[in-house]
Formats: sequence, C-alpha cells, structure tokens
Amino acid sequence: MEGLWQGKAPLAERLRPRELGEVVGQAHLLGEHGPLRALIESGNFSALIFWGPPGTGKTTLGKIIAARLGAKFIWISAALTSTAEVKKALEASRELWRRTGERDLLFLDEVHRWNRAQQDVLLPYLEEGSIVFIGATTENPSFALRPALLSRAQLFVFEPLTEEELRGLLRRALADERGYRGRVSLTPEAERFLIRYADGDARRLLTALETAVAAEGEGELGLEQVSRALGRKAPRYDRAGEEHYNLISALHKSIRNSDVDAALYWLVRMLESGEDPRYLARRLVRIASEDVGLADPHALRLAVAAAQAVEQVGMPECELALAQAAVYLALAPKSNALYKAYEAARRDVRETIDEPVPLHLRNPVTDTMRELGYGEGYQYAHDLPEGVAAMECLPSGLAGREYYKPKGAGWEARVRERLAELRRLIRGKTRSQNSDQAPSG
Repeated sequence: MEGLWQGKAPLAERLRPRELGEVVGQAHLLGEHGPLRALIESGNFSALIFWGPPGTGKTTLGKIIAARLGAKFIWISAALTSTAEVKKALEASRELWRRTGERDLLFLDEVHRWNRAQQDVLLPYLEEGSIVFIGATTENPSFALRPALLSRAQLFVFEPLTEEELRGLLRRALADERGYRGRVSLTPEAERFLIRYADGDARRLLTALETAVAAEGEGELGLEQVSRALGRKAPRYDRAGEEHYNLISALHKSIRNSDVDAALYWLVRMLESGEDPRYLARRLVRIASEDVGLADPHALRLAVAAAQAVEQVGMPECELALAQAAVYLALAPKSNALYKAYEAARRDVRETIDEPVPLHLRNPVTDTMRELGYGEGYQYAHDLPEGVAAMECLPSGLAGREYYKPKGAGWEARVRERLAELRRLIRGKTRSQNSDQAPSG
C-alpha cells in the first residue's frame, strides 16, 4: 500500500523521545524526585549501568543524556563489536578530553556479553573519567558484570512499561505528527490485544502497530485484523472476565487430576492469550501446596523456582519454566492433607476462644514471670532419648486435636508412619505421666 510513512524511519524510531518530558515509564527513576533525573540534570556523573528488559527506554535515555551533555553518542553492541573497536572509541574520547576537556558518550549495549577480560578494558578510562559510559544489560549485573566495573558505575533498574503507560504510548502513535496523524484508529479490543502482545516492551508495541497498519491499511483496525497481521490468533479471553476464571479453573483441575497434556494445553492457551505470567506462577505455587503438599516436597521448590524465573527473565523466556512446573505438578503424587489440616486449624481459630498460651510453653525471661509459673514443666526435647517430650502444646480446650492426616501418596506415606509414631509417643507419655500424678484413692 502507499502508506503515509512509506520509505521513512520505523515508527519506533520516529517516536523515540527527544527529551526527558517525552519519556514513557520509569517514573521511579525519572519522576519529579527521581534519582536518575536528578543525576541527568546535574550532569555530575561519568559511568552508569542500565539494567532492565528490552523496550524500556535504556538506549533512548542514553541519547537524551548525550544531547544534554553536548557529547557525541557512540552506540556499540558488545555482542557484535570487537574489543579492539571499543578501545579505538575509548582512545578517541581520551584524546578529545585531553585536548578540549570534552568527552564522548559510549553506550555499550548488551554489556553482559563481554567476559571479565573484555570488561577490564573499560576500567582505566572510567577511572580517569575520559569518557561518559553507559552500559546496558538485560541480565542481572551482580552475576554478569565484574565487581570492579560495578564499583565505578551507578546502577539503575528499568521496569517493564505498565499497561496504562503502553496505552498512552499507543494513542500518541496514532495521533502524533511523527506517527499516523489520526489516519489510523483501533477498536478497544485491538488496543488491548496490542498492549498485551507488547508485554511491557514499548518497541515491540510500536513495531506491532506498524506491522498491522502495513498489512491492513489505514482506517479503523479491529481485533481480527491486528491478530491476523501479527500471525497471532485473536483470543476469546478477558483477564478480568469469566473466561479468565474458566481457564485457570481448567488448569488447576487438570493438574489436580494428574492430566499432564491438559495442564500443558491450558497453561499455553492462557499465556498465548496474554495472561500475566506472574499470575500463573502464583497459582502454580498455590497448587504445589494445596494439591501436592508433602506427597512431594520438591513440588513447591520447583514452583517457586518457576516464579523466580518469571521475575528474572520475563516473557517469552519464562514460558518453559512455567511449563516445567505445570508438568511436574501434574506428574507428582497428590495429597490435599496439608490443605485440609490448615482449614481445620483455621476453623478452630475462628470458632473457639483465644485461649492463653500454656504456661510451660512461655519463656520465663524475668523473675516475676518465673514466679508466675512461666516455663514450669517445660521439657527440652533434644535432651530426651526419643527426642519427644510428654507435653501438650495445644491450649487445654483443644488438647488432643489432630489436624494433619497424611495420605499414603508419595513421600507422605513415610510422613504418615513418622507422625503416627510421634503421636503415639507424645500421647502415650502424657497419659502415663498423668496417671503417675493422679492421687491414690
């Protein structure tokens, strides 16, 4: 089609902010009292590290900083450029600095791709301040960067753009002179689809919009047109509506029923429909305790690890971690004994009076407390042959309650045997002790 911007720069580049006031997102850094804004406005810095996911404004901020400093902006990818080329840029800036007192700004993208020896090349120049340096990374700097480099730079963490921030950017692209000047509009469904598709990435959002316009033409674009242009099926899904609850219910019940294939299908369907992976991670952690419990203690560890992967790498890289957790949970032996035990204990907490803690379980930290009987009769389990004391640890009104009733699945079968032995020892010793203390008739 003969588009308005045919032959010109990509939409994401045309809309790239040229000053701080145009930047979308990162309010925690660039807001009125943001630390990065204060640093940029003062101009009193020489080395920065920007850590965050793609499309969050790291390169844009680098260009804005260079413009404010009046410095030449040198963008280099650590993945594509040799150390010799970077050193050439460093030497050129050093020469400029020595002659004029001015400095270039080196923006080293994907700095985490450099090994320790390569990172060492930067250190003398940062030490003397002959160049303004910004290193950008999507990896945790604590693991990816040398301590010597981190100690010479100030670290700022960039966050994915929120849905509201992406919505504002999308509407700016439709109306702005550098965008589509009002010649393109979106239905609410298409707008939501693009925002979810972007997953916090401004560049991905604008590229997707540009792709849809190139494929479908100007005018109003609906959900089917946008999804067709992007090669993504339009989901019949609303993260705040009934279908959201239907799908998560299907996922949970499939895992509970040990149906691996169904669990994987519902998980993928939710992810492909734009569900927040953090929500799915939280539900998998819940399932690990509610439906697997101590039948497989490793289930919770794996679910928590998947949740950590979601936070650390985001979409789409975290997809397989979630799939791994869902499949493991479906395969694991099942027990809801822990869930039922918690519910039973909660019922007693809610429906009975709050009895005082038995005196023998209280710490006698003062003489007065000791005189009142605090700690009297307490037995230190580690000093006993069987490691179990003849003590009732529940309030008197609930003495003898048994909340946890393990099943025979997986590791919980061993737990059941151990628990039965412990209860036998505790109850048996307590009964024996009470019998010995009873007055003779």
